[in-house]
Amino acid sequence: MEDNLTSIKDMTIEDLEYLIEEKLLELLGDPDAGLELSEEFKAKLEERLKKAQKRLSHEEVLKRFV
Repeated sequence: MEDNLTSIKDMTIEDLEYLIEEKLLELLGDPDAGLELSEEFKAKLEERLKKAQKRLSHEEVLKRFV
């Protein structure tokens, strides 16, 4: 066993979840591979991106909820 390999007991939950996800993608493949966006979806997305953003800044969120 190589020295640079990590034991499962030394992994975080996030590390383990990432490893499992990578292995599943490796075994099953990417379910979205080869799919294309419809022209209707692209148009809706472009229109949405053109609209003014209604996002709050970090400071505004703090004022409202703190």
